[in-house]
Amino acid sequence: MRELQSMLGVSRSVVMGLITAGFVTPARGPRNAYRFAFQDVVLLRTALILREANIPPRKIVSALSRLREELPDDLPLTGMRVSAVGSEVAVRTGPAQWNALTGQLLLDFEVAEIRGDVVFLDSKPARKNVANQADEWYELAEQLLASDPGGAEHAYRRAIALSPQPFYAAYVDLGALLCEMEARCKDALHVLDEALAHFPEDSVLHFNRAVALEELGRLREAEASYVRCLELNPSYADAHHNLAILLEKRGDSQGLVRHLNAYRRLTV
Repeated sequence: MRELQSMLGVSRSVVMGLITAGFVTPARGPRNAYRFAFQDVVLLRTALILREANIPPRKIVSALSRLREELPDDLPLTGMRVSAVGSEVAVRTGPAQWNALTGQLLLDFEVAEIRGDVVFLDSKPARKNVANQADEWYELAEQLLASDPGGAEHAYRRAIALSPQPFYAAYVDLGALLCEMEARCKDALHVLDEALAHFPEDSVLHFNRAVALEELGRLREAEASYVRCLELNPSYADAHHNLAILLEKRGDSQGLVRHLNAYRRLTV
C-alpha cells in the first residue's frame, strides 16, 4: 500500500476510496496486507487521471466498471487508451473509438497514437518528471517479478523508454528476466545488445549475453562473450566457472582446467 501511494502520489484514504468504489480487488498477503497486481495499478492510475480531468466520480466508476465487464479476460486496460473528452470517458482500442458508458462510437475527436502496451492520459509527461517516472516503473517491475513476469517485463521496458539516460539496472534485470522465461533468450539477447551499445565495457552485461548465447546453442559466440567478460573483470568467478564447463563441452581440457582452477581460487 505504501509503495502504491508513493507511486501514484496520493494518500491512503484516496487509494482506499478507489478500492471501496470497486475499481480493483487487490489480493491479500501476510498479515492481511494489500497486494496490488500490475492491472490494479493501471486501473487505479486511470481513475486518478480521469478524476484530475474533472470527470464526475460516479461517471468514472460506471465507465470503468462497464469497461472491465465488457473486455475479454486477456485485455483489461492493456493495449488501449482511456481519456477524457469533455465530460465523457472515451476509449480507443486499435482504430475503434467509443464512449465507455454508452458504447457509442466516437468519430470526431483526436486520440494520440498509442505508444507501448499501456498508455495513460499523461503519456507525454513534463520533462522534469520523466526521470521520476522511469524510477517508478523500475520499482514496479521489481515488485512484480515474482507474481507477474509479463507485467514486470512491461514495466522494465517503460522504465528504459522513459529514462532520460540509459537505464543500466533496468537493462540488466530485463535481460535476466527474459532469459529465465522459456523461449525468450533471443529477446534477452536483443535487450543485452542494446544495453552494450550504451555500456560496452560492462562485465555483467557481457556475462549475461554469454549465458543467453549458450542457451541458444551459439557456443562460439558465448565463449567470446565470457572471454570479454573476464578481460574486463578477471575476478568474475561465475564467468570462469561457466567458461570452464563450456570449454569441456568443446573438448578443450586445458581451458577447462585453467578456468576451473581460477574459479576455485576465487571462491575458496
